[in-house]
Amino acid sequence: MHTPAPTLGKAGLWVLLCGMLLPQIDFSIVNVALDAMGLSLHITPVQLALTVTVYGLCFAIALAPGSLLGDRYGRRKIFMLGIAGFGLASLACGLASTLTTLLVARAIQGITAALIVPQVLATIHVTLSGEHHSRAVGYYSAIGGLSFVIGQVSGGLLVSADIAGLGWRSVFLINLPLAVILLLIVPRCIPETRSEHSHSVDWAGAMLLAGFVFSLLLPLTVEMPLWQHLLILLLAAICLTLLMIVSRTREQRGRMPLLPPSLLRIPTLRLGLLVSILFFACWSGFMFTLALTLQGGVGLSSLQSGNAFIALGLSYFAGAMLSSRHAGQIPRTRLLLWGCAIQMPGLMLLMLTLYWGWQHVGIVLLAPATMLIGFGQSFIVGSIYRICLTNISAAQAGAASATVNTVIQIASGLGAALMGSLFARLLGSDQHYQYAMLGCLLLELILMALVAMLVCHYRRGEVRLAAAQA
Repeated sequence: MHTPAPTLGKAGLWVLLCGMLLPQIDFSIVNVALDAMGLSLHITPVQLALTVTVYGLCFAIALAPGSLLGDRYGRRKIFMLGIAGFGLASLACGLASTLTTLLVARAIQGITAALIVPQVLATIHVTLSGEHHSRAVGYYSAIGGLSFVIGQVSGGLLVSADIAGLGWRSVFLINLPLAVILLLIVPRCIPETRSEHSHSVDWAGAMLLAGFVFSLLLPLTVEMPLWQHLLILLLAAICLTLLMIVSRTREQRGRMPLLPPSLLRIPTLRLGLLVSILFFACWSGFMFTLALTLQGGVGLSSLQSGNAFIALGLSYFAGAMLSSRHAGQIPRTRLLLWGCAIQMPGLMLLMLTLYWGWQHVGIVLLAPATMLIGFGQSFIVGSIYRICLTNISAAQAGAASATVNTVIQIASGLGAALMGSLFARLLGSDQHYQYAMLGCLLLELILMALVAMLVCHYRRGEVRLAAAQA
């Protein structure tokens, strides 16, 4: 007998969204503490990149299993487990005295974050309908877009305030009381839900995916001989091959794999995933290297560095609202190309600003370039999700969404490592922050041009196909 799902009230919705903010903010809140962390723990820019990358990759790998665990054992239960684990992992981050301890704690943070985030949208889907559902999804998207700005600004405030002499540690320790408050409130206002037809977790796929992404990460962050680089890349290729075999076998047996091969045969999803890899690698690398440059090179305080991203965040939010309002009237690929056409001049303007105005770089001088970048990014992000979910049936929607989010988080994690490695090499022993940042921006510009070329190639293919069918 089918039991109707309970309804989520307004208070429950906002508690869910606040819970989602905890792990989302932690992507960016660390950026403004990078300089202080580096000085305190005596670590290099590449090692600093690991604190961002490890979190993102563990988040990505555990995302699909986290979603399935919520379906099977109860979304509220797994949500609360994630909040509790995230709070304890944040405490461990705040108390870390070595890079190794910090990285282990960040990995646990990423895993527990993956228990939190999938439950939010899943709970909204099964407890709300009609206008209430649409409004809740709108709030979910808007808060997700604003979270990185909230993280940058709040992180700057916390580090600058230096509460009880904690410095950078406060950006992690603040999560503990917030987690306790959420754990007290959640049982009172969020109903328990679970799926009637849950799938088993693809643990083999998760382990092989972990082997693949961490094999890609090591050559980017650890100095080693060429033969060791090649050996590790061979290991990555083996893990990827085994992942494809395991996924195909699991799907043929009617069980849900981590990355369903049948979805990857859909052209629009393939395009969306390729664009996601290039764009989100750029985005995470940009946020990481610009934060390093503003603090270590320009000499801005943590508070000033965080505030330098406000213009980007506000323009991103405005662009997201504008693009979502007209989403049904503008072809997906055209909107994505508009985003590239806005963001790329923004990157070029930022390069000129850093080259000609290095001695006077500040919040006001950066604003025109960062506003263009944020506005363009909002068009691209909105288009990516629409492109990926085109030609996806209702039955495939959950798996497709999980696949897209997993790829996005992997790209974000590896992007920070790639850009961090390039930044460190260009920085050199002479600490040329200006040239290091310009080099990273040039690579980001090239990758965004590649995104535009991919989309144009796809559009030409669509035109030829339509002409052949006419």
